Parts: sequence; structure tokens; C-alpha cells
Amino acid sequence: MKNLKMKTAQWSTAKKSAVVTRFLSRPAIDASAEAVARPILEEIRNEGDAAVIRYAQKFDSPELTVSDLKVSKAEIAAARKCVDRDFLKQAKEADKRIFAFAKAGKRKDWEMKTTLGGRLGEQYVPLDRVGVYIPGGTAPLASTSLMTATIARAAGVKEIVACTPANKAGEVNPFVLTALDLAGVTEIYRIGGVQAIGAMAYGTRKIAKVQKIVGPGNAYVAAAKKLVYGEVSLDSVAGPSEVAIFADDSASASHIAADLLAQAEHGTGHEKALLVTPHAELIEAVGPELMRQAGKLSRYERLLPILKTGVLAVQVPDLEQGMELINQFAAEHLELLVRNPRGWAKKVRAAGAIFLGHWTPESAGDFAAGPSHVLPTGGAAAMFSGLTVDDFMRRSSLIQLTRKDLRDVMPVIEAFGRVEGLDGHVQSARVRFGEE
Repeated sequence: MKNLKMKTAQWSTAKKSAVVTRFLSRPAIDASAEAVARPILEEIRNEGDAAVIRYAQKFDSPELTVSDLKVSKAEIAAARKCVDRDFLKQAKEADKRIFAFAKAGKRKDWEMKTTLGGRLGEQYVPLDRVGVYIPGGTAPLASTSLMTATIARAAGVKEIVACTPANKAGEVNPFVLTALDLAGVTEIYRIGGVQAIGAMAYGTRKIAKVQKIVGPGNAYVAAAKKLVYGEVSLDSVAGPSEVAIFADDSASASHIAADLLAQAEHGTGHEKALLVTPHAELIEAVGPELMRQAGKLSRYERLLPILKTGVLAVQVPDLEQGMELINQFAAEHLELLVRNPRGWAKKVRAAGAIFLGHWTPESAGDFAAGPSHVLPTGGAAAMFSGLTVDDFMRRSSLIQLTRKDLRDVMPVIEAFGRVEGLDGHVQSARVRFGEE
């Protein structure tokens, strides 16, 4: 521990750093994981429950059978009795906050008038059946139950299917089960990994096909989600957790160290934690604080690989250039520990979630604030957004023209029909005016 030091680098828009470039390179999908996932998915597509059980027995619960797949109501009731009252109280509070945020962001149907008496607009309806994936490997993510299923409930989804791995005895963590029940899940299956994604995407005799799969997972889950895209819709492909901290000299070294560790402790070995600041003194203070705090955490052994390779402090010439680096990193979680964080937030072009100011640690977003913690990773925040209530809705355009409207747009239809060689399109409009 004494010999372990935080990695540092210097970077500017004029003079890049090989260390920083390597750190920024983190593909969301591991090619080797995709190679593993592909044949498993193919077997599930062809064999259904038999293949699901075969892989569930191999990776999770050796004695699992098809009849054991679905978690019973009695098990859920028993799980509620196992959890402590404080957890149940706080889980209800989190559910309330997440539901309220989702409802506030839910889009409403709208219409506008055309110039000649018609109407145009959009209507939104919830999906019928969705699947949520809840990881259970390195940590039982009870909070993810709420950050996925509660939002689906707020959208009005009637059938919410959850898959989460069981332990070797075939038992699902009681805190996860309780949170899933609280969130409004209608079916729970004790399977994880690629086999869970395949079962939800293709459907089996036991598990009916869903329309969309959401939720984070390990490299194999992420690869499987990518491979089933098209069979189902997806939120995004989420891999190992990551955080970027953008700091000036108003930031506390102890706060920064704690926030870096909060993401590193997930423990897959591939997490990324980046500090960007112009202040060398701050970097010098964060390094020892990081090691001191890490030694006190229960997951210290899992943290070690990340402390060696996944944490980087970068000194930049000024905050403006630092923001350019932040945007290139496109972090899952971005903390703005600076004066005027709202002003700097306007300069952020790519981040899954932005945490403004010294009183907004990323952990508040993970558990309590309201927005979902299911966010794009691996630089995917440059093109994807985090999970919202919109992800559980279908949007349909509404078009209602009057006779005058159609006559008004006839020249447009005729022009494009002529250029594209689609005279049938033109005819379908002309015929309404007796112009065959």
C-alpha cells in the first residue's frame, strides 16, 4: 500500500499524452465476451429452456431446474420478512423519488394545426412487456431494481419481467427481491448472464419474449444485449462503471478521493475514475487521501486492481482545456466540483449524468436523487443517453389532413414521386381528386 501511488499525467489541447489516450480508449463491448455470448444465444434461440437451464447450472446454480426458474410469491413474501425495517423504509423513499422524477419527465400527447384545418401531432403509449436485468455478481444491486422497474411502472408498462442471478443454492438475494417487488415487477426469474438476456429476447416456454431489455451487467451481459438488438429494443450497452471529476481549487481532496473510490469499488476490475484539474497541489493532496480511504473500505481487495490501472489524475493548463478533455472522455458520471457548476454544465457535450457542486456526490444519484443510474459507459455517452421514462414508451406520429391540405401539398408529392420514380405515391393522392 505504501508503494502504491495514484497515476498522474499532463495534457493540453496542443500537447496530448499517450497515458491519457490509452485511458480514454475503453470500448463498451469486449470482443472476446461477444465471442462467448454468440453461441450461447444461438443455443437458447434453438433449444429454449433447456439451454437456459444448462447455462444457469453451469454459471450460477448447479441444481436449478425449469420448474425453479420463476420466483414464487411465497418467496417474495419471505424475502420481505428477511430485510430490516430501515432498508424497507429507505427503499420506499427511493422508489417515491424515482417514480416522481419519471412521472415529471413523461411526455404528453400533443397536436398542432395545419394552415388549412388539419392536425399534426404525436401520441405516446407504454410498451406492453419489458425485461429488466439486475446484476447480482460482485454486489446485489437492489437499487437497480428501482432504477429500472420503477420507471417502467411510471410509464404504465403492464408486464415488467426481471431476471437476476441466484446463488449456488438457487436463492435470490432478499434485498433484491424486496426491491423488485416494491418497484412493481410482475415476474421474477432466477437467472443471470447471457442466458437471461437470451431468454428475454427470444422467449421460451417458461419465459415469454419481451419487447425491450434494460439494465446494466458485466461484459458478457453487455455483449449479449448488443447481439440481440433487433430481436428486442435496448436502452444502451452499459459496461463497467466510471466517473470523471472536473475540479478547481475550491474542491476538497478528501471529497474527490471518496468519489473516485465510490465508482472503483464496483470491483469488476475494469472501472475508470478520472480527475481533471489545473491545480497540481490538488492532485498531490488527492493521491495520499485516495490510498488512506481505500484501506478503510470493505472491498479493498477488489479496489486494488483499479487503484493500479483504473484511476488517473490529469493536470491541464486551465479549466477550458480541462473541459475539452472531459468531453472527450464522455463519462458515465461527471462531477463538477467547481465554482459556478451550472455555468460549466452548459459546456458539457457528453456525459451520462452531471452532478453539480460540492454537495452532490455521485452516490446520491446511484441511490436516491431520482434520475436513473442506468447510464452509458465506455465513451458511449457521446451518442447515447441514460435510461428515462421515454425508454418505456412508443411514439406514433398523428397526421390528419383536410381536402384543402392535401391539395396544398400535391405539388410536393408530385415532385418527389417524379424524382424517386414512385408514381404510385402520386396516384394515391391524385385519386382522391378524381384525377386518375
